This record gives sequence, C-alpha cells and structure tokens, in this order.
Amino acid sequence: MATNLIPKAWRWVYRYHRKRKHLIIGLISGTSADGVDAALVQVAGPKPDQLSVISYLTVPYPKKMRQEVLRCFSNGDVETVTRLNFTLGHLFADAAMQIIQSSKYRSDQVDLIGSHGQTIRHLPPTYHKSKKTPLQNTGATLQIGDPAVIAVRTGIPVVSHFRQKDMALGGDGAPLVPLLDHLLFHHPEKSRIVLNIGGIANVTVLPANSDEVYAFDTGPGNSLIDIAISELTRGRLTHDRNGRWAFRGRVCEPFLRDLLKHPYFFRRPPKSTGRETFGLAFFKSLQGTIKTHHLSPYDLIATLTDFTAASIALSLQRFVLPFLADPIEVIVSGGGVRNPALMHRLTERLPRCRFITSDAMGIPSDAKEAIAFAILAHRFLMGLPGNIPSATGATYPTLLGSLTLP
Repeated sequence: MATNLIPKAWRWVYRYHRKRKHLIIGLISGTSADGVDAALVQVAGPKPDQLSVISYLTVPYPKKMRQEVLRCFSNGDVETVTRLNFTLGHLFADAAMQIIQSSKYRSDQVDLIGSHGQTIRHLPPTYHKSKKTPLQNTGATLQIGDPAVIAVRTGIPVVSHFRQKDMALGGDGAPLVPLLDHLLFHHPEKSRIVLNIGGIANVTVLPANSDEVYAFDTGPGNSLIDIAISELTRGRLTHDRNGRWAFRGRVCEPFLRDLLKHPYFFRRPPKSTGRETFGLAFFKSLQGTIKTHHLSPYDLIATLTDFTAASIALSLQRFVLPFLADPIEVIVSGGGVRNPALMHRLTERLPRCRFITSDAMGIPSDAKEAIAFAILAHRFLMGLPGNIPSATGATYPTLLGSLTLP
C-alpha cells in the first residue's frame, strides 16, 4: 500500500507496523503515589516475542504534589483533580524525557509511550450475590496525568486509559499486569505465582504446563503501613524503611483476627480493590479499636505488616494453592520486596512456596508495572487484546487503550 494514500497524521502507524523492533516507554504511578516509574524497553515481534529492558527510573513526586494526590484519593474536589491532571501530565512527560536522556537514544527514536497515569478513583462493578451480572453500578475508574500534555511535550504518540474498555465489558479493569506476567514467567514444569506488593497487593497465577492465567487483588499491600507511619510521624516519614518499626513491635492477634474478617477477603476472584477500600478512611475507622487494644506505635505497625502478609497468604490458601501442584515459585516485585519484616512474615505463612524476586529473574521489581504498560501500548498498536478475562472478569478479550498523537 502506498504511504501517500494514508493521511499524514497516521502514516507513522503504517511505519510502526513495518518495523521489526520498537523502542517504547512505559509510565505509571501506583497506589502508593510516591512518584512516576518509567521504563524504556525494546520489543521485537507483535506479542512481543522478545523484550529487553534498556533502563528504568523513578521521578519522585514533590512533597506538596504527593499530599494533593493523596487527598484526592478520599475527598478531592473537581478543581483540584482537573488541575492535577495537567500538572501530573507535565511530570509524566518529564519522566519520559529523563529516561531518554539517561539512555543512548534520542526522543525521535522512541516509537511510543504507554502511560497508565495516576489512578485517583477506581470503583469495580457491584455484583449481585447470587448472579454474576452487573447492577446499575457497572464500575468506574479515573486516571489522571493528561496524555495530550505528554504527547505534545515529548513529540511521541501516547496510549493511555487502559482500564476503561475492560470495565465497559463488565470487567474490573484490573489487574492488567497479568498479561506481562504470563509472557515473562510462564514455565512448563513449575507452577508460578507472580506477587506484586505495591500500595495494593495482587497476584497472577500461572499453573505449570498450561496457558491458563488468573489473577486478582489480594487486598492491602503497603498502603495501610505507609498511612500509619505518616500519621504517627505527622508526615515526617512515609514508609517503614527496612521494616524497622515492625521488627520492634509485637503483633496484636485479636486485632489481626478482626482485620481479617473484612468481607473483601471472602469474595471469590476475579476481584480488585484500592485505596477506596484500604486507604485513609479505613485506617481512621480503626482508631477506636487501636485504643481499645492499647497498641504502641511499633505494635500497630507490626500488626498492620502482618495483616498484609496474612491477607496475601489467606487469599492464596483459599483460592490458589489447593489447585496447584508442587513445586510452586512465588516471584515477588513492588515496594514490599524492600520490607524485610513483611517478607519474613509472608514466607513464614507460606512454607510450601519458594520465594524469589523478579530482579533475580531479570526484571527489575521497581520497573515491572511500567514495563507492563509499555507492552500493553505495543499490543494496542498491533491490534492485539491487552486484557485477560479470567483475571478481570470482562466478557471477552479486547484492545485496551486510547491513542493521543503529538
């Protein structure tokens, strides 16, 4: 087909398909809202068949910006969210330009950006207890960090808004990383569970010698620990570095048992959650119980740390491990990997599993989700589905994303 017959603004799509290798940037800020994770990858083939990570970095949010984002999780007004949408767009563009500058490439050599943005609100569909049919609330989601700003600032086409199409098909719009997990970590002889511990914890289950994939959010990851640390130190600290507070405290077992009665943990997958459920409002609702048990700050952090470990372990024991044959590997990524108190409690609760980090598998744990959105953007351009219905609950596989040209 002669390229002069294609409208000028779309000729790059034709050229994109003709190329054998592509340079793509993935961008995301997760539920911890601590900065923009950026990854520059090279892919070959439509699926892709080959993937190499060139570089990755994190651009931290300025303190005031992070505070605004965190406030928006619970009670953000329209004006603040609108303004942040463009402000974060510039920060995401800065992250893209920084990762290009840190590599040996130029911006005109980068083919595409996949930006998940910053999730401000995620409301999965409400299902009737006896029927898996959406009620009038079919779910809604909002990510900010305007893709037009990113595209104009960088001069690179941007694919964004990955959750919406899946939710329009009755899915949760999450988790979306399982597709990358399957491409990277599926093994013919070993059952693998890919565990990401960000603000929220989620798992991808990859049975041995099978193309079956299922995934779901297990519940809180670092969110409640981070919130508690911030509240206890009046914002001086944002997380429990190296698990120091948790190691100094004792777990309050009666409080932990009450926490594990939350109805989310009894819902069968597919399912997803967020700070709307396990965020600041939930933490504040615990204040009376915390006082009743006379918890010291260290005991509180120890208990919340074990709560994350226990909720992950119980989810696997209820919904995953009974259906997997040994050996079982758990490949861990996300900020939780750097909390030895959390990892110690998790491995104690799951003795049947062998734990390894994604870093040991060649995928930087801090970059995995950014890599995933680079791959999802590539699949969108190649006309390939980006969701896995067994993970999200959508009616069928579909293209994910919307395209913004510079």
